[in-house]
Amino acid sequence: MSAPVRVLDARAALAVLRAHADHPSAILALGTHTRHYLGWRTPGLVAYMPGRRHHVQFAGPFAPEADRGRLLDEFMETLHGRRLLTALQLRSQDVDLYATRGFAVNQIGSSYGIELSRFTLRGKALAKIRQNVSRARREEVTVTEAGQDDPVDHQALDRIDREWLRAKGRHVKQLSFLVGERGGPGRPLRRLFLARHRGRIIAYITYSPVWGIRPGWLYDLTRRSPQAPVGTVELVNLTALNRFAEEGAGWLHLGLTPFAGLADEHEPACASPRLTRALRLVARHGSAVYPARTQEAFKIKWDPHVIEPEYAAFQDRVRPAAVWRLLRATGAL
Repeated sequence: MSAPVRVLDARAALAVLRAHADHPSAILALGTHTRHYLGWRTPGLVAYMPGRRHHVQFAGPFAPEADRGRLLDEFMETLHGRRLLTALQLRSQDVDLYATRGFAVNQIGSSYGIELSRFTLRGKALAKIRQNVSRARREEVTVTEAGQDDPVDHQALDRIDREWLRAKGRHVKQLSFLVGERGGPGRPLRRLFLARHRGRIIAYITYSPVWGIRPGWLYDLTRRSPQAPVGTVELVNLTALNRFAEEGAGWLHLGLTPFAGLADEHEPACASPRLTRALRLVARHGSAVYPARTQEAFKIKWDPHVIEPEYAAFQDRVRPAAVWRLLRATGAL
């Protein structure tokens, strides 16, 4: 008999993440619509979005290294063979965990990280950042961090959200499950940096804590008004980066860009060739789904010290229904 599902609250989930998470985007496991399975026989949790036929798991199991496979097996038992599992944002060390259980595993994009002790604005690689930051400063853009107790004009932030989405075009939707949020259970953990121009809020970026072997902060959610001067986002991020470095943080992670950095050398033997072709087609021509090239170019401008592939795993094989559920869960459709 399989173990029943046990759901835990956000505070308990956070304790598990702090103890066992080694993923730059682990904070996304605290999303408003994400559920958490707590192991009965194995310590740790699995973060997922439920579905009638397909559950979508975020990252691998969060557990001690020696227990991760057992926790995954325990969670899969709860599906009773009536539901299939798709796992999203897996790292390289997760591939074998899923491949040995019969999953098809494909690269879906790349994530980027800056080691703060090695970061410098000098040199050719950061020339575009320097140029854009200077332009924003000449336009008198200012950046401040909002403290936890500071009053924040959330209506102004909501307006920026609407303007940002509208400027992306009528076919582009705001992705969920892959990106952070301003509210939700993780809100007290985030830091908020605001850009103002002539007294008006024109952009903001939230940063979330990162645990594991590369601890620091995650560049989580960024929004800007179409009227924001060139270089505004770069100025906000540079301000936050410098503050984190001054505080002794190790890394600033720029997060996953779907469809970016897809390469043969990152594709495991258990990958679905058909899905590989489809993902690369989207990478070349799918700006209506996600602006991968723009996002990738922005992150490369910061001359990241680490670029890592991330993966999706499909139980049994890549089924059209599983892909559909994945796109629905992330808000791409």
